[in-house]
Amino acid sequence: MLRRFCFAIVAALLLPALAEAADVSGVPKIRDGDQITIANTRIRLGGIDAPSLDQLCLNPKGERWTCGVAAHDELVRHVGTKSWNCHVQRTDRFGRSVGRCEVEGEDIQKWLVQSGWALAHAKISHDYDADEKVARDAKAGLWAGAFIAPWDWRVRNKATTILGAVKPPPTANAILLASASGPVAPSPDCTIKGNVNRSGHCIYHRPESRWYAKIQMHVSKGTRWFCSVEEAEAAGCRETRR
Repeated sequence: MLRRFCFAIVAALLLPALAEAADVSGVPKIRDGDQITIANTRIRLGGIDAPSLDQLCLNPKGERWTCGVAAHDELVRHVGTKSWNCHVQRTDRFGRSVGRCEVEGEDIQKWLVQSGWALAHAKISHDYDADEKVARDAKAGLWAGAFIAPWDWRVRNKATTILGAVKPPPTANAILLASASGPVAPSPDCTIKGNVNRSGHCIYHRPESRWYAKIQMHVSKGTRWFCSVEEAEAAGCRETRR
């Protein structure tokens, strides 16, 4: 009896860890450059950080460029219709599974960083530092122009470092500190509106929100589009109470 009891205790402790280490396979819905959904499992690609769909960058000519959309589109073009296998390592505070994904033996995170569509997230992992150097030296993807690191862009201010091969023009901050905000969402998947209230707090509104239609999207007013509730909350916003 005691042996069975001990076995049950050990099993109870191990099962959550085993569940987190499970593999998830299938053709994904690609949400942005580092987030996908397979069936009902939301997966964050670990060790890297890609621009959000509404992040703006400068292209090699110094022109405004929707680089977040470009990163998403390049990932879709590369492996979007193929079956993925993701080894889940943990769950983050937003309830997303975090792991490493492969397609036909190719490390997708490595491809994204080497191609310049994502950065190695050094605060989390150094697995892709060498791949980022390859992209930077080759001026690949984001590195061909000018941009703000995705983790800095979410909490951006005028002191944020600008990266890339292009010398930022005087108007760079006005572009890079904004978002792909405007009357039309940058993507059909980015329909959550964010605005700043009179107290200076960021508030997000889902399409079903009472005030959604009344929120006018203008970069100059500090509004922005979000692609998910997780993204809005990661940016420091809270949901409207009305």
